[in-house]
Amino acid sequence: MNDRASNDQSTKMDISVIIINWNTKDLLQSCLDSVYRTMGNLAFEIIIVDNASSDGSLSFLEKKYPQVVKISNQENKGFGVANNQGFAVMKGKYALLLNTDAILTPNAVHKLWIFCEQHREAAIVCGQLLHADGSKQNSVAAFPSLLTITINTSLLEYLFPLRFPSKRYEHKEPLEVDSAIGACMLIRKKALDEVGFFDDRYFFFFEETDLAYTLRRASWGIYQVPDAFIYHLQGQSIGHNIGSRIEFYRARSQFLRKWHNPLYYYLASGVVFLRLLINWMFSFVAVAMTLGLAKKLTQKLAVYSQLICWYIKKI
Repeated sequence: MNDRASNDQSTKMDISVIIINWNTKDLLQSCLDSVYRTMGNLAFEIIIVDNASSDGSLSFLEKKYPQVVKISNQENKGFGVANNQGFAVMKGKYALLLNTDAILTPNAVHKLWIFCEQHREAAIVCGQLLHADGSKQNSVAAFPSLLTITINTSLLEYLFPLRFPSKRYEHKEPLEVDSAIGACMLIRKKALDEVGFFDDRYFFFFEETDLAYTLRRASWGIYQVPDAFIYHLQGQSIGHNIGSRIEFYRARSQFLRKWHNPLYYYLASGVVFLRLLINWMFSFVAVAMTLGLAKKLTQKLAVYSQLICWYIKKI
């Protein structure tokens, strides 16, 4: 909690910063330092939910940041459930969800907060995520559909830039989007109270997409403020192993099953499986032509093989 909030307990809390940690102690310190460095005059609290870390994260927090609210889980409950634990105890008007591999820049959160204060229909607002070198990352995402599964997303962004905004275009003004990438986003507590928290059946991927879809159906708005910059060391808080890839496919399948009729769901599942088979065949040919000497190609073939096996078992 900052000085303004701690010196006056009657002060209305502006933001509850909720951070989920799982064995990312070093990233966590950089993330927290950026929060204290950039929040300015906003009254805030920090809630850290630790998903059974074994790297000394909790003892580090007790020593370095004793003032933060800490929730310690005995197992890794995933992103959605852990954030729901934070939502349940937050005191702020807004929740700022922040990955441990995210670093705030000056005024970033203030710009998100100002936008929400000026637009009462805004339920979720995100900024522009940046790589460490300052280049842009995708910060928003379209809802999964037959169209986005069938056609390459980059092509859709090129052909329909207004419907599928992306990092390739320079946006000067805030814009309405389908959903925000969960690395950093501001969520209005009033909207959560109305529609509920994250669906805890998701473990790591698509929680924010599912919540955004729920909010849109309830007439709330989802927006990006393009001049609010956040550095994101993409993926360092979750890794890139096959387990993460399978979880992505599982969560996307769950989203489609939840929000669409059975025929739509099975058509979409068929398209996903067909694309996996095509990618596997191209990878197999590439590995054969290089006699298996290209490590990256053999690894890609192994990943597609495991995804196909998982998909067959799922069906």
